[in-house]
Amino acid sequence: MRMLINSPQTVVADALRGMSAAHPELDVDVERRVVVRRDARAGGRVGVVSGGGSGHEPLHAGFVGYGMLSAACLGEVFTSPVPEQMVRAAAAVDSGQGVLFVVKNYTGDVLNFDMAAELAEEDGLRIERVLVDDDVAVTDSLFTAGRRGTGATLFVEKIAGAAAEEGAPLERVAALARRVDACSRSFGVALSACTTPAKGSPTFDLPDGELELGIGIHGEPGRERRPMMSAREIAEVAVAAVLEELAQIGPADGPVLALVNGMGATPLLELYGFHAEVARVLAERGVPVARALVGNYVTSLDMAGCSVTLCRADEEVLRLWDAPVRTAALRWGL
Repeated sequence: MRMLINSPQTVVADALRGMSAAHPELDVDVERRVVVRRDARAGGRVGVVSGGGSGHEPLHAGFVGYGMLSAACLGEVFTSPVPEQMVRAAAAVDSGQGVLFVVKNYTGDVLNFDMAAELAEEDGLRIERVLVDDDVAVTDSLFTAGRRGTGATLFVEKIAGAAAEEGAPLERVAALARRVDACSRSFGVALSACTTPAKGSPTFDLPDGELELGIGIHGEPGRERRPMMSAREIAEVAVAAVLEELAQIGPADGPVLALVNGMGATPLLELYGFHAEVARVLAERGVPVARALVGNYVTSLDMAGCSVTLCRADEEVLRLWDAPVRTAALRWGL
């Protein structure tokens, strides 16, 4: 095992200590594993809280800041945080306007955020929840009932955070978040397995010369394995799978937000080349790309591969996407 860590037992705490040192604008509770923007209560905004297992960085802590998340809570690698963390995060950001929980559709996350919402409401907080379930590859997986939550999480957190920053009420922020999720679909491809610090070896077996289509962000099985394909061929499969489901939403020729997301070990040289193929396929199918984002945002440790996420975007969604954001991992307009 070759990893830039001290030990598997301290890897999450060490990363949080590093985040605290690099970003003084964040309040990082290393022991409880909660990251909060220091001005979260200022201005009477709705709080936007998310979280999940570590290993997907920069999701979620890397998206805490102006125009995006108010707070994030972290679990162990690929393990949900616990309700106590979520309640603590909600209390830390509540300014009296309520708190939105953004929850990826994984069984542990769903159960724990549901319990946290009940506990927070007992404490007098107003809580809304939105479930992100954008992955079209499989209907159910090892970790979910229904579609998995993947790349669209970034879209939901950005749009909800921008609306909250503008002063939108809780019900409006939640409605926008649900709309973005409903209009987003994703498909992922793995070229290699990832290695967790605790295991020290690949989480699944992917023979040389093969790839997995429809992989999840924890290494869950996808739709099928095939011999290695070119970027052009992979893009055609991935975009076709996403557009097949987006066609049920319409309009078929409407503009989209496009995310080409690296899984952690794929360099930007390859990701931009892959985005060129994604853009080509979309152009051939008459789908205009209103905005594009390329990079490693919703990762799976050191997995090689990528995912494609498309979101049908109206003028309001595009305006909120363009709104200023300042986080550790995403920033523009300021």
